[in-house]
Amino acid sequence: MKLKTFIDRPILASAISALILMAGIIALAMLPIEQFPEIAPPTINVGTIYTGANAETIQKSVIVPLEESLNGVENMIYMTSSATNSGSAGITLYFKQGTDPDMAQVNVQNRVAAAQGLLPAEVTRVGITTAKRQMGTLKVISLYSEDGAYDDNFLNNYLQINILPLIARIPGVGSTFVMGSSYSMRIWMNPEIMAQYGLIPSDVTTVLGEQNIEAATGTLGENSGMTFEYTLKYRGRYSTAEEFGELVIRSLPDGRILKLKDVADIELGALSYGFKGELNGNPGATCIISQQAGSNANEIIKEIDKTLAELSKQLPKGVKIADLVSVKNFLDASIKNVVETLVIAILLVILIVFLFLQNLRSTLIPAISIIVSLVGTFAFLIVAGFTLNLLTLFALVLVIGTVVDNAIVVVEAVQAKFDEGYKSPYQATIDAMGGISTALITTSLVFMAVFIPVCFITGPTGIFYTQFGITMAVAVGISTINALTLCPALCALIMTPNTNAKSGEKIGISIRLRKAFDASYHSLLKRYKVALLSFLKRRWLATGLIVAALAGLIILMQTTKTGFIPQEDTGSIYINVATAPGSTLDETNRIMHQIDERIKDIPQIESYAKVAGYGMLSGQGGTNGVFFIRLKPWSERTRAEDDINAVIGQIQGRIADVKAANTMVFSQPLISGYGTSNGVEMYVQDRQDGSIEELQGHTQKLIGALYQCPEVAIAYTTFETKFPQYEVEVDAARCKRNGISPSEVLSTLSGYVGGSYASNLNLFSKLYRVMVQAAPEYRLDVESLSNIFVRTSSGEMSPISQYLTLTKVYGPESLSRFNMFSSI
Repeated sequence: MKLKTFIDRPILASAISALILMAGIIALAMLPIEQFPEIAPPTINVGTIYTGANAETIQKSVIVPLEESLNGVENMIYMTSSATNSGSAGITLYFKQGTDPDMAQVNVQNRVAAAQGLLPAEVTRVGITTAKRQMGTLKVISLYSEDGAYDDNFLNNYLQINILPLIARIPGVGSTFVMGSSYSMRIWMNPEIMAQYGLIPSDVTTVLGEQNIEAATGTLGENSGMTFEYTLKYRGRYSTAEEFGELVIRSLPDGRILKLKDVADIELGALSYGFKGELNGNPGATCIISQQAGSNANEIIKEIDKTLAELSKQLPKGVKIADLVSVKNFLDASIKNVVETLVIAILLVILIVFLFLQNLRSTLIPAISIIVSLVGTFAFLIVAGFTLNLLTLFALVLVIGTVVDNAIVVVEAVQAKFDEGYKSPYQATIDAMGGISTALITTSLVFMAVFIPVCFITGPTGIFYTQFGITMAVAVGISTINALTLCPALCALIMTPNTNAKSGEKIGISIRLRKAFDASYHSLLKRYKVALLSFLKRRWLATGLIVAALAGLIILMQTTKTGFIPQEDTGSIYINVATAPGSTLDETNRIMHQIDERIKDIPQIESYAKVAGYGMLSGQGGTNGVFFIRLKPWSERTRAEDDINAVIGQIQGRIADVKAANTMVFSQPLISGYGTSNGVEMYVQDRQDGSIEELQGHTQKLIGALYQCPEVAIAYTTFETKFPQYEVEVDAARCKRNGISPSEVLSTLSGYVGGSYASNLNLFSKLYRVMVQAAPEYRLDVESLSNIFVRTSSGEMSPISQYLTLTKVYGPESLSRFNMFSSI
């Protein structure tokens, strides 16, 4: 089709641009909004609990069998695992970019199912969870009691019963992690009384298995020809502490009935006592929400906020929900700034075009071209599977000056024909387009070709910048189509030759403006010609400036700091706390209270929550803690001292005198899914089957070497082997002489000290565990073992301490493994 067709049929040209514009507007309403393109690989998390086991036991009995089964799952690039002394085990599998997370989860579940026969019975009974999620924090919320009327145990369970089930149903939510514990019926056994009656923990577990059950009892009169039938309904599991106390253990020789309440204290407590949470000094329950890979963070948070707003109306009196961390806050602020820049850029370009064209009608044509090109690009974004993010918007900002060029070339070519004496806009446009159409297409193709190679860059960098380059190329392509269709049609319709005022007529403002601008421009052009002639006469000077510029470029390229993306003020800060090895949860909470007192009056802080028992860098453990700090809105932090880096420095200065803990203050990572902080995460891997101490030594050497690098501000490791422990040895010979097996000794020790998952109860429409364990006062120290007894084959009770030898040793609180299978 010839270009003259669009000049002769302006409605056709307008329809093409209108179609591009409508497609872009529809796509804009449908485009997902996110901060950056998704570059984090899809991840699948496998987790379980082995109650009472230490990190080494979990690694050998749980982690290793699972890793061997998971090895080689399709499209996996590497996996990491961790085991802690709190009994938790977790494996995270990372897959190649573009892998379907749903299929990856199915493949992982199949591998996990194949390995369950190799796992301890306690682990298979608790169950193994397999969830797809993105390794990053989408949102952190806290449920707290303003007046302290409710403790953190109640708040944790209220959160899990009434709030999280609704959040988990929101599409795109990957996982929710409450830094607290659910309810559990705790049976606190008294070892001394149990020894008097010849009981051991397995007896209590057996009783629970016999009496605290659900049973299918059938129907009387079914299929009998009788008038009525009666369904038999067994009362089922017990649900209160009083009911559990009435469980019958045995009948005594004197006719009395020994019940569970006679040998144990029973209460509705917590499944784990390894967390302590607060918000602004009030009891609180904090939850981290992660998203699924491939989901839209902005839409997920909108739905979460909508759900929380509805649930806030139903909360108990004095209970409120606080929003501590949300990636949407920074996203909204960033998108707003970029959109403002985009609008300002459009207005500036139109103003500059008007100054040079000096005609409102001529300026209207490039202005329309800008709008069509930019809005039409949105249609391509949704077709290509891109998102509306900071990079695509930034590309549109940069390309404004380019997309307007094609339209300006068309207008200037027509204006040149008017200057030659053409009076007919139609003829001027036809002749002008005949000379520039090939040049328009060629220059646009050259510009687009510059960005095409970006599509072939591999790795995270390629994924990150592909959308940027392709967006610019497409916008220029659309501007070329517009310049060949609508622009010439508009030139033929609305452009007219410039006219000067006749003698005696009043000079209009537009003519005055044109004359003034032309005079200034020609004056500047004259000076430029003079300077250019000077350079032509002194070629050595021009050559010297070029050489100096190249030298400066080389120097700056070598000295300028480099990075993936710049650090930004995300509005959220974390403080990771690690107390001395072996510290109890109460000691960690006391130290965190000291930090609390030092930071609570920092003016830039809006709210904060603290959790003892969990660290963002070190995971779960009694020596770990974390602060989630939300800063005030950016509009209220306009001074230099309000910047997030200044606030981090202020926090570090205030807590520097807290010597009882190692602290690390860092901001929320800018790219979700790429680690917990904005730093680089490294693994020191033992491939020689050395000892834990040797691994610790090499790790510390690496930390020391990193501190010698001027580029490294902080080098930090959570790996520590100085946690006090006791190594347990069982005297098998003595066990055999007394008619008892070593496994029975260990089972009794585990039942009293470690605790065991014995049964279930139904409460608040949920299923909870019944945990059997010795009361805390009977497992304080080594001497407490003298009051714990094991039953021999003759039925006599024998102190368990005579079969055990405890040696004080040191070991890690947690163990991690890293397995690489292919290059990233």
